[in-house]
Amino acid sequence: MYDSKIQSPETDLLFRAILALKTEEDCYRFFEDVCTIKEIRDIAQRLEVARLLKSGETVAAIAQRTGASTTTVSRVNRCLHYGTGGYDLVMDKISK
Repeated sequence: MYDSKIQSPETDLLFRAILALKTEEDCYRFFEDVCTIKEIRDIAQRLEVARLLKSGETVAAIAQRTGASTTTVSRVNRCLHYGTGGYDLVMDKISK
């Protein structure tokens, strides 16, 4: 079993809530209530950065294309190489 650094009863509840969402509209409604618009956009940007890194784009090109800082691009790249595999897990699921 995966040993998370962030696991708590509150994060368990959050993730159960997310798993209960069935449609994109459900997700929009929930996340717009729970997160700020900037938080949602930042998460979406990181996912796009990961997608572009996986496709072979350079850090500089991704920063220019997405508006993400090179620090953010580098952080996502570090997660792709040394993280828990979460980006790969999600990208595999959404590409099918």
